[in-house]
Amino acid sequence: MNLRELEIGKAAVVTSVGGDGALRQHLLDMGIIPGVEVVIVKYAPRGDPMEVRIHGYELTLRLADAEKIEVVPASEYAPEQEKGLRKQIISLKAKQVQEEADKGLPDGEKLTFALMGNQNCGKTTLFNQLTGSKQHVGNFPGVTVEKKDGEIIGHPGTVITDLPGIYSMSPYTSEELVSRDFLLNEKPKGIINIVDATNIDRNLYLTMQLLEMDVPMVVALNMMDEVVENGGSVDVKGMEAVLGVPVIPISAMKNQGVQELIERAIHTAKCKARPSGLQYDYVTDRMRPVSRCMQVVAYLMEDRSKETGLPSRFAAGKMIEGDERIIGQLNYNGEEQEIFEGIIRKMEQERGLDRSAAIADYRFSYIRKICDKYVVKPKESKEHEKSMAIDRILTGKYTAIPVFIGIMALVFYLTFNVIGAGLQGLLATGIEALTHAADQALTNAQINEALHGLIINGVFEGVGSVLSFLPIIVTMFFFLSLMEDSGYIARVAFVLDMALRKLGLSGRSSVPLLIGFGCSVPAIMSTRTLPSERDRKMTILLTPFMSCTAKLPIYAFFVDVFFPRHKALIMVSLYVGGIVIGILAAFLYKKVMFKGEAVPFVMELPNYRIPSPKSVARLLWQKAKDFIQKAKDFIQKAFTVILIASIIIWVLKSFDFHFNFVTNSEDSILAAFSGLIAPIFRPMGLGDWRIVTSLFSGVMAKESVVSVMEVLFKAEGGAAAVITPLASIAMLVFCLLYTPCVAAIAAIRRELGRKWAAGIVVWQCVLAWIFAYLVYLVGGLFIR
Repeated sequence: MNLRELEIGKAAVVTSVGGDGALRQHLLDMGIIPGVEVVIVKYAPRGDPMEVRIHGYELTLRLADAEKIEVVPASEYAPEQEKGLRKQIISLKAKQVQEEADKGLPDGEKLTFALMGNQNCGKTTLFNQLTGSKQHVGNFPGVTVEKKDGEIIGHPGTVITDLPGIYSMSPYTSEELVSRDFLLNEKPKGIINIVDATNIDRNLYLTMQLLEMDVPMVVALNMMDEVVENGGSVDVKGMEAVLGVPVIPISAMKNQGVQELIERAIHTAKCKARPSGLQYDYVTDRMRPVSRCMQVVAYLMEDRSKETGLPSRFAAGKMIEGDERIIGQLNYNGEEQEIFEGIIRKMEQERGLDRSAAIADYRFSYIRKICDKYVVKPKESKEHEKSMAIDRILTGKYTAIPVFIGIMALVFYLTFNVIGAGLQGLLATGIEALTHAADQALTNAQINEALHGLIINGVFEGVGSVLSFLPIIVTMFFFLSLMEDSGYIARVAFVLDMALRKLGLSGRSSVPLLIGFGCSVPAIMSTRTLPSERDRKMTILLTPFMSCTAKLPIYAFFVDVFFPRHKALIMVSLYVGGIVIGILAAFLYKKVMFKGEAVPFVMELPNYRIPSPKSVARLLWQKAKDFIQKAKDFIQKAFTVILIASIIIWVLKSFDFHFNFVTNSEDSILAAFSGLIAPIFRPMGLGDWRIVTSLFSGVMAKESVVSVMEVLFKAEGGAAAVITPLASIAMLVFCLLYTPCVAAIAAIRRELGRKWAAGIVVWQCVLAWIFAYLVYLVGGLFIR
């Protein structure tokens, strides 16, 4: 049967993995190989994708991909008898020769380390412990999407690079390619390979390939505290002997064993202590064809691999797998390539598996021997038991979607009506009192009228009106961060995959889109975790429809002024409206620019994190520090972009072209320029030059729309005296949809290029005008 036909809760053994290309290689690298046991856990609420358990962890698979995996029931599986198993493992090469160790690195040479490991194994947590950084840590695969550098605390002259998570040296996504290219091109002095000890079988697959790189390396067994708590253990000394590199048990979260890891890593790199000749030859007779093929290919390409700077063992593995990037670097001619193909075809015939499956099985067979001898696997952890219980509700067939809607509704309600709104009122009162005190002081000091107006109208009221919305922004970030840290966002991807597939996307796209509700910039960057260029581009194009927190001051300002009784309803309507329009745009993109089906959905599902009281206290303290940091960042932004914009706007509206101070702002420089564009906005009731000016300032930073309007409408007693309720609705819709801010445009340009960035700006502005006009037109039938 195929995997799709297996019943929920039943165990089966994989007999073959069909398909081709990068997806098949990715499945093999993640441990879906012939001979491995797999259990169906559940199906998503709409029946697709499925959740399977393999090697002790949960993985998502679409039904169409599961059909390509042949299995037999575990009770019927009769594995091939392993013959010729040697009594001893293999005699490893001696440790690095003393002469090389004595040479070491020259004094004063910088020590560079690559921090590498699977996704969601604790790399960034360890990086923060090593460097004292405060990089974002999340509980879903793919948090790190670009490399980050830092100096190890107490060790000047060292640089450690936190790289995106990677399951193997056969990259499946663009951020995985960043990790491999860094190792091949930057050539660090050492590797710190962090291994999730609770999932050691799967994690060691990458370790096997890193050992082939012939770079000084240490293995950090992370989460060892969880292993011990659940009755497991690891023979660290035995593991060191068989791997030929130092192995250090640590808990990155609790900062246990980190100091020893630092000392061993630095010593290993300084002594140039390379891995001591890891081999696989002790494996059974059925593995010998693969081992022989590996040795022959490595021998034949030894000279060429040295010329290209590639380790011969690593290059041989990539040649057998058919890795086009590495084969291209080796630059063999057709006749030479055919010699290798003949050797590989002979191996496939003898082994009875294709090249990719044979190599994956070869490595996992070695890993199984290591784990059987040196690892006592822990019983099912309390965390996993709790996660399975919670998933019965959060990913249940009938409960998943209602729960997701309920959680998002609660987040919006607490943000806009309770916590965020309450804190906003307190801060606004404080800013108002400070503004009044400053105004009184300037009046008593008889400061020049122009300077007085600049300080009060341009600075205090302009910047202050934006700062009063800071609590709402931080509150929204706080709740999104909680959803991410808990592991729930990964489940959202699982639940929404089938719905997103109808738009031409996969469930993984839900993560960047949800992050977009916080800020478009990290959302755009997080698309690097998506495995296909098509999905990346389409997700980036949809991100501007997810209303970021920078637009909250605009929404809150107009709602407070025009619709105070229906605040929550209008806020939610704006967010839902953005999503609905985004869905319509996605259908258009799929029909016109991105034809075809979305890429397969393969993603690990981490355990939920349910903190203990002590952990809750630590989390609240961390969030309090994050609040202070975000406030600092926001204030810094306010006193740069927003402050400068407020001052420039005030100057342009206060002087004419001859730099004479004007009493009527309609005679100002600003009115003349904005008046040329204002007719475009007149059909939707927004033809006032002051509104046009505020919208232009929003291109720099969406928060500045409110501050500029406060400055420009001060003389008339505020925007409410000029803008009608119907026009204000059109204004909200336009602000919801028009061009992202400069920072987001820069991120789009970095990811997709200049033409795409320019196209998005034009497209979003046109779309915003159309929908704002339609709302104004339809609304005119009901609102007078």
